[in-house]
Amino acid sequence: MRTALVTGSLIVSALLPQGPSPLPARLADTGGGSQLITAVAPAPGSTTGRVTWWDRRAGRWYEAGSAEARFGANGLTDGARRVQGTNTTPAGLYALPYAFGNRRAPAGTEYRYRRVTPGSWWCQDNASGSYNRWTEPLPADCAPGEAEHLADYGTQYAHALVIAFNYERPVRGRGAGIFLHVNGRGATAGCVSVPDRAMRALLRWADPRRSPHIAIGTASGALAVTRY
Repeated sequence: MRTALVTGSLIVSALLPQGPSPLPARLADTGGGSQLITAVAPAPGSTTGRVTWWDRRAGRWYEAGSAEARFGANGLTDGARRVQGTNTTPAGLYALPYAFGNRRAPAGTEYRYRRVTPGSWWCQDNASGSYNRWTEPLPADCAPGEAEHLADYGTQYAHALVIAFNYERPVRGRGAGIFLHVNGRGATAGCVSVPDRAMRALLRWADPRRSPHIAIGTASGALAVTRY
């Protein structure tokens, strides 16, 4: 069965096998690499869902692993319109620049991995030149109350991947510090989280040479992951 995926004025045709096709094959964009993570919630207001990681081999997508996921306490929202401090997870397709953690990288990790130290901060101060960046030490123009001290989150940031939301050219007030990390006690402040075992498996699986991205969205509707 031949189908067309449309994104803006670009139409991409793909020959898909009979029956349900894997989720990445139904996305308008997967980032151009041969690895993809999908983080899918049932509805915009959901705080739980599922993360699945995929490999593309010989033109086909194959599931490599899956785990239950948690999202922002106020669900998901369009990443292009997100407002900082709303406890929402930004829907969209994002690169994964590097990994970090309070613990050592799991054996087999190939991603650039930055170890958290007592001086590691993530600046979320809209007035700072370091907005939405790792800083070490905390710069004078980033107020401590507007920054996240990474060492304080030994459980959540045991291992993590930076999600490049609002990262390349940050828009002030849109949000900072969105990661894929280990579960805490409940919903997140806007990140995507998974159990520790799944996070370690993801880091062993992710290959920066294959340009993995993460697609975040809902199963259907205006925030459907297939739109990205």
